[in-house]
Amino acid sequence: MTTIIIGGGAAGLASAIRLKQNNKNIDVVVLERLQTVGKKILATGNGRCNITNKNAKHYNEVYNFFNSLGLILREDEGGRIYPYSQKAETVLEILLNKCDNLKIKIVTECNVEDIKKSKNNFTVISSKGTFKADNVIIATGGMAQKNLGSNGSGYELVKSFGHSITSLSPALVQLTSSSKYPRAIKGTRTKCNIKIELDGEIKKEEYGEVLFTDYGLSGIATMNLSDIVGKNFALKNPKKCVAIIDLIPEMSKKDLTKYLNKFDNLTGILGTKLASIISKQANNDSEKSAEFAKNWRLIITGTKGYDFAQITSGGVPLNEIDDFESKKVKNLYICGEILDLQYECGGFNLDSAWYCGIKAADKISNKTKI
Repeated sequence: MTTIIIGGGAAGLASAIRLKQNNKNIDVVVLERLQTVGKKILATGNGRCNITNKNAKHYNEVYNFFNSLGLILREDEGGRIYPYSQKAETVLEILLNKCDNLKIKIVTECNVEDIKKSKNNFTVISSKGTFKADNVIIATGGMAQKNLGSNGSGYELVKSFGHSITSLSPALVQLTSSSKYPRAIKGTRTKCNIKIELDGEIKKEEYGEVLFTDYGLSGIATMNLSDIVGKNFALKNPKKCVAIIDLIPEMSKKDLTKYLNKFDNLTGILGTKLASIISKQANNDSEKSAEFAKNWRLIITGTKGYDFAQITSGGVPLNEIDDFESKKVKNLYICGEILDLQYECGGFNLDSAWYCGIKAADKISNKTKI
């Protein structure tokens, strides 16, 4: 029994290890396009690898999986879970050591060109030769950060088996703005409430940190809203997009006006640069300054794109799989970012990727027992 896994990222490595943990007699081969596997894992969590989140749907399964590998985890504020070492390289080293220990074959610099399905098995045609398999797991990732492994090649592979792909766009990504103000205060961070408005209609809002940059907006709150923006600008005729920021959500407009009447400006709340911009926009009018501070509008022109995105929004619809096995092709499995399955920042997407791989491996293992 042989399983070929296309893609050596989080989902691919998790499925490879889980398969061999379940049955050491299963032959497992991982085909990776880059020179090394797990490159994207090293970049997650700013190099610390935000493995999962205490509030994630599959936290227990993911925690137990890494516990079985001897990786000790720790929790920070917000329930984010990291390796105890706070280093992503520790996570990858643990995974690679286990792959070596379980005799999992990893073939790097391997471009998969086609997959053929016969009655009893699959033939995987690649730049490193032809491979035969009883099961194939496609875990190639999406379109985000192709330099880390995900170049979109997996979409053509799944489409060749009759699967559909929903509209794709970058997500968990920075937003660009035509406004001069973010550039004027680049490097400034603030905790605020931010909404995305499309053609006058509020579509989504988030509370958290926003970072002003020379191109527009960054920060966790911004990233969590970026799926709405990305989908909008993927349209042939995108709607007018505006970010509406409440810079001081803890105070009402009435209270802010009172404060301004007493102290003339918002320096004591927002700091010099941001307070100065608000005052100039409002022509030093207290009521207008309060209005701007509570409803600061910035034109959004798009996102920073796939090269900067953490994930891809869209993919294979979930109604086309059952426990990550294709409903269209028996013994074909689809895992990770290539699925239409996205979450917010904080370890939720990596949690999903590990879980996809684990669950697919368990299903393959259970079928081999029958």
